[in-house]
Amino acid sequence: MTGRRRFLSLTAAALALPCIVAAEEPTRRLLIFGDSLTAGYGLPRGRGLVPRLQSYLNRRNIAARVLNGGLSGDTTYGGRVRIGWSLARHRPDAVVVELGGNDMLAGWSVRKAEANMDAILRSARAGGRPVLLVGVHPTRGEPAWRQGWIDLWPRLAARHGVPLLPDLYAPLAARPREARRDLVLADGLHPSAKGVELMVQALGPAVVALLQQR
Repeated sequence: MTGRRRFLSLTAAALALPCIVAAEEPTRRLLIFGDSLTAGYGLPRGRGLVPRLQSYLNRRNIAARVLNGGLSGDTTYGGRVRIGWSLARHRPDAVVVELGGNDMLAGWSVRKAEANMDAILRSARAGGRPVLLVGVHPTRGEPAWRQGWIDLWPRLAARHGVPLLPDLYAPLAARPREARRDLVLADGLHPSAKGVELMVQALGPAVVALLQQR
C-alpha cells in the first residue's frame, strides 16, 4: 500500500469511530450572602472569606465562581430587604447565607431575626436553589439570650430543609485563648487573614457538598 493510500485509509477509519468529547463541568455561580464576615472587612484584597473560598474550590478543581454578596454592618433585616435584588443581580445557582452577627451586637431579639431569616431563606430557596445556612454563636450577653441564638440556626435549617454550618467561628473558638490573638483583628471581632483560613477549612467541605446538589 502506498503512503498516500495508507493515509487515506487511516483517515477514513478514524472518521468512522464515534466522536467522544469530554464534557466540561459547567461553572456554577455561588453567592455568599452576608455581612462584614463575607465582605472581608479589615483585610487586604484577596484575603477575605470569598477570595479564599474561591482558592479552596480552585485547588480542588471545583468549577464554581464565588460571588461576594457581603455588606459590612448588615443585619438580618437589611438582608431581608436586599436579598431579592442580590439574587436578581448575581443569578446564583447556589447560595450561602451568613447573617445575624450584627443583630447580636445590637442586642436584638431572636424572634425578629428569625422572621427576617425565614424571609431570606424562602427567597434564596426559590425554584429549588440549593442553600447553605451559616450560623454564628454569640459570646456575650445574658445566658438565655445567647442560648436562643444558638438554638435558632438548627431550627431554621430544619424548617427550610437546608444544610447547616452551626458556627462560623467554631474553628477559632476551638483554639486555646492565648492562640486566638493572631486569628482576629484588633477589634477582637473580625477574623484576621489567619482566622479566615481556618474558617474556610471548616466551610469549604460544606460548600463543596452544596455545589454537588442538583
